[in-house]
Amino acid sequence: MPLTHRHRTLAPLLAALVMTACATAPTPPPTPPPASTTPAAPPPASAPPGAAAPSPTTATPQSQDFAQWVERFRAEARAGGITETTLHAAFDGVRHLDQVVALDRSQPEFTRAVWDYLDTAVSPTRVARGQDKLLEVQAYAEAAAARYGVPAEIVVAIWGMESNYGSNYGDTPTIDALATLGFEGRRAAWARSQLMAALRILQNGDIPRERMLGSWAGAMGQTQFLPSNFLAYAVDADGDGRRDIWGSMADVTASTAHFLAREGWQRGQPWGMEVLLPPGFDVGRADDALRQSSAQWAEEGVRTVDGTTLPGLPDASLLLPAGARGPAFLVGPNFRAILRYNNATSYALGVGLLAQRIAGGPAIQAAWPRDLRPLSRNALQTLQQALQSKGFDPGSIDGVLGPATRGAIRRWQRSVGLAADGFPTQELLDRLQQR
Repeated sequence: MPLTHRHRTLAPLLAALVMTACATAPTPPPTPPPASTTPAAPPPASAPPGAAAPSPTTATPQSQDFAQWVERFRAEARAGGITETTLHAAFDGVRHLDQVVALDRSQPEFTRAVWDYLDTAVSPTRVARGQDKLLEVQAYAEAAAARYGVPAEIVVAIWGMESNYGSNYGDTPTIDALATLGFEGRRAAWARSQLMAALRILQNGDIPRERMLGSWAGAMGQTQFLPSNFLAYAVDADGDGRRDIWGSMADVTASTAHFLAREGWQRGQPWGMEVLLPPGFDVGRADDALRQSSAQWAEEGVRTVDGTTLPGLPDASLLLPAGARGPAFLVGPNFRAILRYNNATSYALGVGLLAQRIAGGPAIQAAWPRDLRPLSRNALQTLQQALQSKGFDPGSIDGVLGPATRGAIRRWQRSVGLAADGFPTQELLDRLQQR
């Protein structure tokens, strides 16, 4: 789901954990909330027909507090221009979802290696299904490509990554999920802003509450837009007066392409390509902060896997997602546009490679270093502490692999004569601790 409409809090290696992945896809029926949820307050007698009525339950301090929070938010939304009709539709029967709280508070300890992630993201089954789905939605996807410059296979790949081509986009009521997150407080300001955006979507008539379904974190529809990004990027491509990213494939494809176009997609450029590095190449130069033209990279000996000329990229960087022993990629502005959809290197690489395969292109040619052991979050914290103790500042000791930690790893690797790829492994941690 889009990063400006998805959380940017996890670094690329950690964020790889959460990715899974029709002509108009059938809309799933509304799913009743879990029995463990508690209603905010019973609907008033004036509640409109169709408003969800909560099941009788004994009031608890939590349910009373949640009801009071909802009433305060109603007043805030009313002052912000949300009508009583919309407020009744949204909040009469709104429920606190315990599962949302549990998922939001969970901190994954173990990370997936990029090769394990891509084994699933770009599996033969997903590629074959993507090719079939591209044929099904080709007219819509090509219309979006003509309008926004984003190739049809890229849009279909995002569709596959986000909801397995519309088969699993979530069944959590968006209003309930965001109200729960706003009430719980860990990300209250963010959740409140998204909830207000969701109310505006309801008020605009794009979707009724019972069909506004998505993930536990508030992302909606077949390509998982958060409400604020729906307001900014969703498109009514079929001309029915509604922006429907749940049931209209014309709207789904156009909205997804519009997002990427607005976030920097460059018409006519590839997302990137697998490349070969020359012997003795300084892998420390594989850093997103180091950008230059593909012609300059070619002068340094960087070549395509098949020996063809590198495509023209004015602002390209090298990517070594598994360190010096794994495949190398040259990526440009369009790779960075995909990162704005989801700020995870593994995700963006998955989209690019899945699109490549859907379009009939090759799989990755180089082998992954499957014998390497990626670090858990706790182990990465230990590595950060060890780097800091030896005078290599990794930034925050948080178990997240960000630019500061990568830079510290590279500086330490250079100091001991290792290839400075900035890639953390258990073997690297063991050596660092021994020294």
